[in-house]
Amino acid sequence: MARVSASSSPIRAPRPGGWHRFANPGRFLRLTDGLMPWLWAAAGLTLLPAIAWALLWSPPDWQQGETVRIMYVHVPMAWLAMGGYALLALASASALIWRHPLADLAARELSPLGAAVTGLCLLTGSLWGRPMWGAWWVWDARLTSVLVLFFFWMGHATLVRAFEDEERGARMGAILALAGAVNLPIVKFSVEWWNTLHQPASVARLGAPGLHVDILYPLLACTVGLSLLFAALLLSRTRSAILERRVQSLRLARARRLDAEAA
Repeated sequence: MARVSASSSPIRAPRPGGWHRFANPGRFLRLTDGLMPWLWAAAGLTLLPAIAWALLWSPPDWQQGETVRIMYVHVPMAWLAMGGYALLALASASALIWRHPLADLAARELSPLGAAVTGLCLLTGSLWGRPMWGAWWVWDARLTSVLVLFFFWMGHATLVRAFEDEERGARMGAILALAGAVNLPIVKFSVEWWNTLHQPASVARLGAPGLHVDILYPLLACTVGLSLLFAALLLSRTRSAILERRVQSLRLARARRLDAEAA
């Protein structure tokens, strides 16, 4: 007799009407099917020239020299870590309050990506801090709060996969994600609230940015390219998860039919 795990339950049906219609899995697949090639192309066509611009043609910093080039990866990773977590919190709230059928799946596929970019943020920050501060790591307010953010990402990625009942795991992960959102303003304003080694904001601040345009423009280009790549990976993972659930649903239906025939 064929057996299928209880965790192979199909995606919840969306509530009719309203903006829930945009969370329909079939409609999501149809919309993203045509979008994905363009998104991958935009990511490649933006990121490859941006990397060349940042590494080959942008000038060294007058104080930090060539070490400043780490910024072209470190800063976009930091922005993606925070922006991605805000998206995770939004998806978690949608899943808990409005029970969007794709919100749980999007959050489940988002957390490994978020953990990866936050880990890269910490790694590149450590590589940058060694020649600047003389240490690989300091318990600075900004560094510590980003480390806590990394733990929340890892905790969510682990928790949603820790239960045989996937809906229960999704609910627990959503609660954890919303609790972790409290850390976002701490990360953002840590350099202003405490006396830290980490420099204050140089781009996203009131008034003129603190970077010369020869450094600012390639930084923004790298940020756009990496953001497009992040979006393409997230949509690809979510599409794969939907298709996997459909295959599991078909297997479950076949197993039930075989059980009925055997009875």
